[in-house]
Amino acid sequence: MAWLGLLIFILALIGYSGAVRYLGVSPYLAWITAILLQIIIDYLFAMVGFLRIGLIIVTITGVLLLVVRLIARFFGKVRLPLEEVHLFDFWMLGLGFSMANVLAHSPLIHYDNFSHWALIVKFLTFEGRFPGAHDTIIQFTSYPPATALWLTQFVTWVGFSDGTMLVAQFILIWASTYSIFGILRDRSRGLMSFILCFTIALSYVFNIAIRLNNLLVDYILPIITVAALVGIYLYRQQPRLLLAHSAVFIAALMLVKNSAAFFVVIIATALLVVLIRQTQCAYFKVSWRWLLTVGVSLLPFLWWQQHVHQTFTVSKHEISEHAYENQLATEGVTTIIKIGRRLLTQLNLNSLSFQGVLLINATLIIATLLIRWFSHRRTHLIRVLIILDIIFVLYFLCLYGMYVLSMPYSEAIVLDGYERYMSSVVVLNLFIAAMALVRAMDDTLFEQRVEKRGLHSFASIFTKNLYQMSTFILLIFSIIMMLSEINGTQFTNRYNRDTVPRQLSRIARPWTHYNHTRILVVDPHAGDVADYYVGFVAKYYFFTDQAVGRDNFMETPRQFGKTIQQYQYVAIPEYHYTFTVMMSHFYHQSNIRTGFFKVTPTGLQCVQK
Repeated sequence: MAWLGLLIFILALIGYSGAVRYLGVSPYLAWITAILLQIIIDYLFAMVGFLRIGLIIVTITGVLLLVVRLIARFFGKVRLPLEEVHLFDFWMLGLGFSMANVLAHSPLIHYDNFSHWALIVKFLTFEGRFPGAHDTIIQFTSYPPATALWLTQFVTWVGFSDGTMLVAQFILIWASTYSIFGILRDRSRGLMSFILCFTIALSYVFNIAIRLNNLLVDYILPIITVAALVGIYLYRQQPRLLLAHSAVFIAALMLVKNSAAFFVVIIATALLVVLIRQTQCAYFKVSWRWLLTVGVSLLPFLWWQQHVHQTFTVSKHEISEHAYENQLATEGVTTIIKIGRRLLTQLNLNSLSFQGVLLINATLIIATLLIRWFSHRRTHLIRVLIILDIIFVLYFLCLYGMYVLSMPYSEAIVLDGYERYMSSVVVLNLFIAAMALVRAMDDTLFEQRVEKRGLHSFASIFTKNLYQMSTFILLIFSIIMMLSEINGTQFTNRYNRDTVPRQLSRIARPWTHYNHTRILVVDPHAGDVADYYVGFVAKYYFFTDQAVGRDNFMETPRQFGKTIQQYQYVAIPEYHYTFTVMMSHFYHQSNIRTGFFKVTPTGLQCVQK
């Protein structure tokens, strides 16, 4: 890791966060707002063909903003209010640094990292541009580039590696997560703070399908949505800031992934409700403000869609009415019903996502009854619960539509990635429920005046002891669960030490120059070859669009020789008995076991072992 580059990057981020705070952004939303603004600016540079210079300009501008702020502060021209440090700040800093340290030493393992998410970052970093129609190494060309741009900006300054990409994504996630503390009315109350800390740790339980040591965006979509909703709530009395905040978050979220449309609808609906409730003007004025904000925020995505259609004749998972019509015509009614029945069977207690839905429902119902029983007050929790269940049902229907319209039957019928996709809506609803709960609990405290709260502001000794004990228990469990996630990531890293990505790193150095070299990866595991995992890993590692994996070499010696001569290099990350025997028969090389070899007319020449 390049420490000087990391320092410059951090200073730039501080500069942007200070600038948006000066414009009125909440300190709890300043970090994620600064990141999303940088992503949008990076995107604009990339779309006009100046990605490399744009990454430099954006970062240096952040540093200059910090310098200007320090100079203005020195002369007394600008003074941002200093925020108090609370217990949750120490929790976020301590466990955040611990997780970042683990991720910095973590490899990428998950299939989709190599089929797209890490591959596109490598392409942007070393090619300095968006892929074109001739760049066949990138297959998912319709995927928007928001997170890839952020990761590219980070690795440009810090250095390209699996670990630095994971740290960059974690910074994005952690900045979004920090926003939830802005919802607190009294941040000195430990119980409320640690309910949110516990929720953060609990959310990773439902994210277990991918964890944090992957570059997939299934956790990023809901956590950015949560930050957007927090801002809509906090800025409800500041119309200009409210509209600007919503536009930035919608624009950035739509550039994360096409499926972000569902989450954007939630943000846009929340914005409309707040405008209607808070704006003392005619509905016509509310309507045009809302339409203008949403319309402007969708322009970057529409520009991306136009870029995809103009650049690529065919693009995987693109939003296309023609493609959907073809899919429906191919599948047929029987197939659609079969997929729907299979999806409904997943709503059972063995499903982690369904357990999350039940947990959210049970928690809010029990909290409503307890608050009603002890404080004799009504809460809004049941209304929140109804909204969350509606969100869950709508998301479930959208997921069904995705399986029917976008996936091949072989993947859809086995509900490929079901828990991963469902974790997004569970995480979203979990955070919304937790924030609603802490606000409801705050409204039931004995002392409602925040400035009067202290050690003596309890109804009785019993409630004081109960409060302190509950706070202590939540603190312990939130730390334990977060440490469990950190240890789980470390265990995953050790468990996957013999997977193809780790094995390749032991026999060859990664290539960083985009090329068309023909490379054969010999792997004894037929399953990894059949699902193209080996091929995708090799394309990412050697940065070539001509890498393939193969496990079957049961052929005549002459055929074997012709097969080998089709390639320029052969990588053997793990001993393959048949391949070694065939090499001995045809080329009379009996010592070929593992390593990286150059193909010559007389056999294989070792390049690196």
